[in-house]
Amino acid sequence: MVSASGTAAAGQVEHMLRQVTPGRYDAYEALLRALATPSSGQIWMLLWHGQAGSPDAQYGNMQVDGYGYAPCVTSAQELSVSGWNRSYEVVDGLDVARTLYPDQFGIWLNPHSPGGGVGIPWLDLRRIAAGLERQPAGPLRLSEPGIEIPQFYALLSQNAHRTPAVRSLRRAWVQPALGAPYLAIGLDVYDTSPAAVDSVRAMMQQSIGAVPDGLPVSTVAMSDEQDPVVMWLRANARPFYDREAHALAAPPQTPQAPAGGYGYPPVPGRY
Repeated sequence: MVSASGTAAAGQVEHMLRQVTPGRYDAYEALLRALATPSSGQIWMLLWHGQAGSPDAQYGNMQVDGYGYAPCVTSAQELSVSGWNRSYEVVDGLDVARTLYPDQFGIWLNPHSPGGGVGIPWLDLRRIAAGLERQPAGPLRLSEPGIEIPQFYALLSQNAHRTPAVRSLRRAWVQPALGAPYLAIGLDVYDTSPAAVDSVRAMMQQSIGAVPDGLPVSTVAMSDEQDPVVMWLRANARPFYDREAHALAAPPQTPQAPAGGYGYPPVPGRY
């Protein structure tokens, strides 16, 4: 039995789904927002095995272009049209996203429909689970940064050298499907304790003043192996600062009396 709220929720998801066409990234993003909202994001997950709520319940599984998806429908009416004769469960898209993305599974909405439905890849379920505004809208175009800002890179490298938690730094130019392009700095760290995290934030705060006005800069943790920017950085970008390579390349130093300090004085703050 479908409640009135369930019917309204299905209507919102289905309305957004009908707007999605190739290249309409704004409509696709609106569909993701509907799925991410508990009041409007209910979907009917098809169970290949078991009953809703039972420990042995298993979602269906379909493969498209080598990627896994769990099939689902957007309303009781679509469930009836689909001809599905096994069990199902009605759940929030947000809960499904949190369950499926760690195993790199997406969902496929209304695969029985004449157009074949719409697939939501696991990377977009990851965005739903983490918060859509916290991660850029895909598909992403990633490349080496073309803008010349040597002062920023030099200052950031110098401050990184004074921050023991930092192992290396990489960079990428990220162009989201929606929104402004930005410079991403990949942070590879030895230590993720609160004190180390604070020291890395202070490092960025001390360096960001060398960035030209109007140039957005973001950071990404290289330890996040499921982040698409991190995946690109690991495969394509050599570090522009590498503590271990720097140590190997540095010539032996003759002991000297301490100077007045190394580089820029630390400036407290966060970014």
